[in-house]
Amino acid sequence: MNITKIKKRIVLTGGPGGGKTTALDLIRREFCGKIASVPEAATMIFSGGISRAMTPEVLKAQQVAIFNLQKNLEDIQRAAHPDCLILCDRGSLDGLAYWPESEQDFFTKMNTSLELELARYDAVIFFETAARSGESIKSNNPVRNESEQAAIELDKKLKKVWSQHPNFNLVGSSESFIRKVMFGIMTVENVIGTYR
Repeated sequence: MNITKIKKRIVLTGGPGGGKTTALDLIRREFCGKIASVPEAATMIFSGGISRAMTPEVLKAQQVAIFNLQKNLEDIQRAAHPDCLILCDRGSLDGLAYWPESEQDFFTKMNTSLELELARYDAVIFFETAARSGESIKSNNPVRNESEQAAIELDKKLKKVWSQHPNFNLVGSSESFIRKVMFGIMTVENVIGTYR
């Protein structure tokens, strides 16, 4: 299948503990050779020796770094895999949920706009955090340390941002993990199908 007309990406996002990273790996395996995945920029930074922020100024500096790394990783994968769909573990707008000041301040600091960032992606698959269904969000990711309540708050903020995308696909927290993955696979198939 030739999907060289695809210039954008699909972002898998949602609150902590929604199963995004595991689902992304399974989806990538399902579409072996047709998808190039982008790892989560924040995990790369925080697992590389940078401690999580304790002050607004440090938090802002970290979010600028994560934003730029995210976009650069996406661009690297696009250049390295021109015939593949790019599937991202989080997207450039995720930092809005962590930003300590206004949305306008975020866009001014990043020298962009909501419209420009939404336009980077063909679709958004939003995995609600398991905390919304009262489930544990403990994971194997050592840099994820949010409480269940913090995960719910981040989930709400992220949903408010990403639901503005015209191809927003919500996967509820009450769904079984297998159903979440199948929904993700169907969404990817639909996006790929628009380019056939």
